[in-house]
Amino acid sequence: MEDLILVTGGAGFIGSNFILQWLAPESTGVLNLDKLTYAGNLSNLESIQSNQYRFEGGDIVDRGLVCALLTREKPRAIVHFAAESHVDRSIHGPDDFIRTNVNGTFSLLEEARAYWSALPESDRALFRFLHVSTDEVYGSLGPSDPPFSETTPYAPNSPYSASKAASDHLVRAYHHTYGLPVLTTNCSNNYGPFQFPEKLIPLMILNACQGKSLPVYGDGKNVRDWLYVEDHCRAIRKVLARGRVGETYNIGARSEKNNLEIVGAICQLLDGLRPADPVVPHNQLITFVKDRPGHDRRYAMDTRKIERELDWHPQESFASGLEKTVRWYLEHEDWVRSVTSGSYRQWMAKHYASER
Repeated sequence: MEDLILVTGGAGFIGSNFILQWLAPESTGVLNLDKLTYAGNLSNLESIQSNQYRFEGGDIVDRGLVCALLTREKPRAIVHFAAESHVDRSIHGPDDFIRTNVNGTFSLLEEARAYWSALPESDRALFRFLHVSTDEVYGSLGPSDPPFSETTPYAPNSPYSASKAASDHLVRAYHHTYGLPVLTTNCSNNYGPFQFPEKLIPLMILNACQGKSLPVYGDGKNVRDWLYVEDHCRAIRKVLARGRVGETYNIGARSEKNNLEIVGAICQLLDGLRPADPVVPHNQLITFVKDRPGHDRRYAMDTRKIERELDWHPQESFASGLEKTVRWYLEHEDWVRSVTSGSYRQWMAKHYASER
């Protein structure tokens, strides 16, 4: 077994942040397996100079490819980010979500099990399969309900969250049935650098700068726990290093905000940073659109387990994380232009036209 980890989906938002963070202090190499769908972008990783990093283009559903990579590279761990992750896209076209999130995770688990089973006993004890998932598998909370814990029953409400719930169950089953040494993390809403601008925070930043409408679903009171992506990556590293095999760890920032609060905070930052934009104050651009079907009202995470067992705590407040995020998008116009292609514009026009 080599001093190497295999990261799936490492060209996506969270995966690329994880790899960049991993290569800074770690001597362990990274092999990044990514299909490079619309949200995967190798330019996210272009700053890497290390010879400890390599990229492999391919699909986790391709079991022959996964088998060949595991046999050749002999990683000591798999960190599984690869997933279709946008709720709106899952509503319009759930097929890709079942294929990647369910079938892809199954394929990866099967090949990981075969690889792990053939390892020498000492290497078997060290190997880990870390599966990155979401708080959305737990369903929706009422205003006064306690936050989701690791024992909250699953109740997914969208094709996306159902596909992630299915993958979580498969990971759990492969541990309990076959003994595969798995770890699962369920995180709250991430934000930060390199997030594809169909998601709320980057979409609002970019629209506001251009004087475009800021579309807010329903009454804007849907609540999420907002987690800065680098804090999430630090948590994953702790779980991989010290997490108990077979366990699940919830990761969140104890930072519940509703959508209107988020958009208002972005507008306030931009008022100071971009006073010459077409429309200032930027909050004049807020537009309410028809609510998303089955839109969960509130998510919140009980993070006491990871705090207690692994001594992890977020380093960023929401205010500090949001300011870093807004500044990053303003300072990376080339990256923004490269990802907001014709296909992106067509998707956004089609989607929000149907929501009015």
